[in-house]
This record gives sequence, C-alpha cells and structure tokens, in this order.
Amino acid sequence: MKTYQRLGMMGGTFDPIHYGHLVAAEEARCQLELEKVIFIPAGRPPHKTKREISAARHRLNITRLAVASNPFFRVSDVEIMKPGPSYTIDTVQIFKEKFPGAELFFITGADAVLEILSWKRVEELLRLCYFVAATRPGYQLDELSKNIPGFPINGKKRIITMEVPALAISSTDLRRRVREGRPIKYLVPEAVEAYILNNNLYRTPTLTLPPQRGRGKSS
Repeated sequence: MKTYQRLGMMGGTFDPIHYGHLVAAEEARCQLELEKVIFIPAGRPPHKTKREISAARHRLNITRLAVASNPFFRVSDVEIMKPGPSYTIDTVQIFKEKFPGAELFFITGADAVLEILSWKRVEELLRLCYFVAATRPGYQLDELSKNIPGFPINGKKRIITMEVPALAISSTDLRRRVREGRPIKYLVPEAVEAYILNNNLYRTPTLTLPPQRGRGKSS
C-alpha cells in the first residue's frame, strides 16, 4: 500500500459536487503540498435531516465523474458503504489507521467550522487532523475567532483558513436552478451536468432521510 506524508480529505454531501468543491480541493493541494485529496461523499449525513437528499449511488457517481481528470484526486466510498449516520471523527479515524504516517487535512467550508464546537468529539478530531476552512469571497477570516471565543488556543492552531473565490457557487443554488429549468453549464463539470440531466436529478422530490442526532460534516 502506498504511503503518504500529507493527505487531504474532502467530505461532503456533494449533492451535487461543483467547481467550488474542485477549486477548493486543488487550492488546498497546492498551498499545503498535499500528495492526494480524497473526496468522501457522505452516506447519511446527520446534519442534513431537514431537506431531501439524492441517493448515495448518484452522489458517488457524479463525484467520480467530477474528479476523473485530476490525477491527484481520488474518491472513497467508505461513508456510503458504512451503515448509519456519517460522523467525521469516525471517518478520520479510519483514514488515520489506513495511512498511519500521514498528516491529515480535512477540507471543509468556513461556515461548517463555525459549528465545530457542536461536532462529535471535536477535541479528539482536531488532534487527529487539521481543518482547512475554505472561505467564500467577502468572508471575514476573523469571524472564526470571534464566533468560537471559548475554543482552546491549541485547537484554533489546527484550523487553516484559505480563500477560494469559486465557493460563491453552491449546491443549493444548483439544485434550484435544475428544478426551475435554468442552466448549470460552467458551474459543474460537463460530465456531471450530463449525468444530472440524464438521471433526472433535482427535478422531482428525492429520498428524504429520517432524523438523526448529532453532527458530522458539511457539504
């Protein structure tokens, strides 16, 4: 098995994955000198209980299509194959055991990091990996410090901020655009656009997850 020194993990619902996700992953790879970035579509994300979510097989397929052209990107189905809700701490532990010598960098949105205090076993999580907080244009980086004033200083040192202009794209808006018959071209890779249209995703109600307690990760 290949060993890594610095490995990126990008978790999310990816419903759908878009260029914002891809640009954030590539920027993190370059800035942090990551050898690979592994995309991990969530199986049953516990924080996504208030809206409909597409079937896991569709989200896995479009993620694979989106990253296929980048040799530094990979996709893992570890959360989709796991029964029950997907918690970040469990996934990070799996990757820590699989790649024991690697420093792990979990890439997510800055909005998600603001909720970090409510995540499952957060202090243990930050001992296992760094968080890369990708920010949208105009987002004030000091918001992280202001919104988690009681967070231990050692924990804050494990959070890396990174500005990514393409994060102005959102999965929520993409689903709305498809539902309203508006174009998503140039917002997602062509293969992802074709898959969404060919499989009639987001035009009609999809699977609704039953309520789950706790929080896992962001999309």
